[in-house]
Amino acid sequence: MKDIGKDSGKGKRENTDRIRNTRPKDSGAKLIFDNHILCAQFLRGYTDVDLLKDVQAEDIEDITERFLWMWQEGRDSDSVKKIRLKGIPGVETLFLIVLIEHQSKVDHDMPFRMLRYIVQVLTDYAQEQEEKKKGITKTKGFRYPPILPVVFYDGPGKWTAETSFRKKVYLNEILGEYIPDFQCLVVPLSQYSARELVEKGDELSLFMLIDQLRSA
Repeated sequence: MKDIGKDSGKGKRENTDRIRNTRPKDSGAKLIFDNHILCAQFLRGYTDVDLLKDVQAEDIEDITERFLWMWQEGRDSDSVKKIRLKGIPGVETLFLIVLIEHQSKVDHDMPFRMLRYIVQVLTDYAQEQEEKKKGITKTKGFRYPPILPVVFYDGPGKWTAETSFRKKVYLNEILGEYIPDFQCLVVPLSQYSARELVEKGDELSLFMLIDQLRSA
């Protein structure tokens, strides 16, 4: 098992590639997504997204600080990452939004909270592109990058809230194609047995196992 707190020889790591938050009251998931090695292991092993199967720590940039103003009172664990994609012509970036839930009750407003993040991340991206080349967002060929919305649930029991934004809107069956829609990827920690986590044999699984035991 690698020492995730030391330089691996690929150069000096950024501070975001280290576990910085050691407060006991914080969820173990906060530690996972603060550390780019663990975050990369999560993307490779728990999202089932083929284009992320080879993502490495150095492909991840933390941009959470740009969106601190969106955090709700009492929440300090949301995470926004910019992921560099390799080998996909014309697409260089994917954004990862992770909302971490460790409450005893699921948040039924999660799809709307995620929608707010998605809009702000894309707004920030558009502004960044406009600074590089004014008027680029108004051109025919301009496209927005993909976003992977993830809910990491390490609370007790199953996640029972709706994961589709469209299904949270009235008349969605009639006006479906006119209503914004996306599906949150929910990763419930409790669905993995201790044996499954141990068999994965990496640092991330160890953190998840510890967090699972603490939640229990």
